[in-house]
Amino acid sequence: MATYSFQTIQRIPITLEQAWDFFSNPANLQRITPGEMGFEIVSTFHGTTMYPGQLIEYTVKPLLGIPLYWMTEITHVQDMQYFIDEQRFGPYTLWHHQHHFKAIEGGVEMTDIVHYRIPLGPLGDLANALFVRDKLKKIFDFRYEAVENLFGKWSVKG
Repeated sequence: MATYSFQTIQRIPITLEQAWDFFSNPANLQRITPGEMGFEIVSTFHGTTMYPGQLIEYTVKPLLGIPLYWMTEITHVQDMQYFIDEQRFGPYTLWHHQHHFKAIEGGVEMTDIVHYRIPLGPLGDLANALFVRDKLKKIFDFRYEAVENLFGKWSVKG
C-alpha cells in the first residue's frame, strides 16, 4: 500500500489576514469545493476560531453520488502561518493536509501539501491510478479557480 502526496501553490492578491480569516473558517470550505462533490458540513463548531483538537464532520459524494461520512481533526494551528487537518473517519486510511500561508509582495502565497493512503492494498493503488488521483487534481483545480473568482487573479510580476 503506497502513500501518495501532492503539493499546490497559489498566489492570491489579498492580505495575510484576509487569507487566514477565509481559509481557517471551515464554513468557507463549501464555497471552494465542486458542487458535484455534494460537500456538506454536518457538525456544529465550537468557538469562532480554528483550534487544535477541533473536529469537523462532513458528508461528501465523491463517487457515483454515494454519500460518505468524513471527520477531520484540526491537529495543529500556528496563527497566520499554517494549520493541519487529519482524517479521523472517512474514505482514506490516511489523510494529512497541511495549509501554509506566507505574506509576499502583492499578497499571499498559499501552499497545500497533502499525503494520503487508500484502503484495500493493491486495489486501492489501482483505484488511485485509475481515478482517485485525477479526482483530487480536479478538486484542487476547481479550488484554484474558485479562489481566483473570489479574490482576483495574481498579476504581480516576479
